[in-house]
Amino acid sequence: MSENNRLGVFKTYKLYVGGKFPRSESGRVYEVSDSKGQWLANAPQSSRKDARDAVVAARKAFGGWSGATAYNRGQVLYRVAEMLEGRKEQFVREVAASEGLSKSKAAAVVDAAIDRWVWYAGWTDKIGQISGGANPVAGPFFNLSTPEPTGVVAVLAPQKSSFLGLVSVIAPVIATGNTAVVIASADAPLPALSLGEVLATSDVPGGVVNILSGVTAEIAAPLAAHQDVNAIDLTGADAALAKELEIAAADNLKRVLRPQPVDADSASDSEDWQASPGTHRLTAFLETKTVWHPTGALGAAGSSY
Repeated sequence: MSENNRLGVFKTYKLYVGGKFPRSESGRVYEVSDSKGQWLANAPQSSRKDARDAVVAARKAFGGWSGATAYNRGQVLYRVAEMLEGRKEQFVREVAASEGLSKSKAAAVVDAAIDRWVWYAGWTDKIGQISGGANPVAGPFFNLSTPEPTGVVAVLAPQKSSFLGLVSVIAPVIATGNTAVVIASADAPLPALSLGEVLATSDVPGGVVNILSGVTAEIAAPLAAHQDVNAIDLTGADAALAKELEIAAADNLKRVLRPQPVDADSASDSEDWQASPGTHRLTAFLETKTVWHPTGALGAAGSSY
C-alpha cells in the first residue's frame, strides 16, 4: 500500500497510575488542541475515583521508594534522563504543538527538561548533607538531625510550561524519597501523559509517580482533602483555587508549597523554569528527624568510653 493511501495510527493517551495505563474510570475524554485551535488528541478526563486510586498506588509504593538508598534513587532518575534522550523527537513535537513553540525552541525546552532530571539525580545523595547534620548540645549527648521524606505528595503541575515545568515539580519530589500524584496541565496534558510511558520503561517503580489529566480543580479537591496525602504543591493553581485547597489541606496538617504570585496580565507561569532550580523544592517536602544519643560521663580527660 502506498504511503498516500495508508491510514495513520492515532496515539491513544491514557492515565499513568500504579505503573499501568488505565483510561479514566468514568470513561470521559476531552479534546486537546494546539495553540492554533487544531485538534491534537483526546485526553482522559480523570474523576475523583481516579484521584483516590492514584493515592492508593502512591502510598503502596512509598515504603519501597523511601527505603531505597539515595544513591539508588539517583541512578533511577538518571535512567529517566537516558530514556527521554532516546525519545527526544517525540517530545519536541508534543511540546511545540502544546506550547505554540518553534521546533528549535521546543528542542531547547526538552533538552533543559532532560538536564533537569540529571540535576536532581545528582542531588539525591547530597541533600542530606546540607539539610541535616550534627547539632551542638550542652550535655553528655550527641544529637543528629537527618531529613526524611514527607510521604505522598499531590502536585499541581504548571499550566503553561507543560514539560520543563512539569519535570521541575516532579523530579525533586521523588528525588527525596516521596511518591507523587501529579495533575497535568489541563490545556496541554500530552507531554505529561507521554512522560508516563518513559517512567514505565525506566527503573521508576510503579506507583512512585502517578499522572492524571483533566480539570485541575475537579481532581485537586479530593487530593487536598485526602487524609492519606501528606503534602500538596499548588504551583498549577490560580489564586482562588489555591486558597480553597489550602483550607482543605489544613484538615490533616498537610505541608503546602504555595504558588508564586502571578501577574494577572501575564500570559505565562510566574516562575522562570529555565533558571537554576536551586534546592528549595528538594527541602519543601522533607521532615527532620532528630536523634539523641548519650556519650557517657564527660570529665577533664574527655569521654568515659
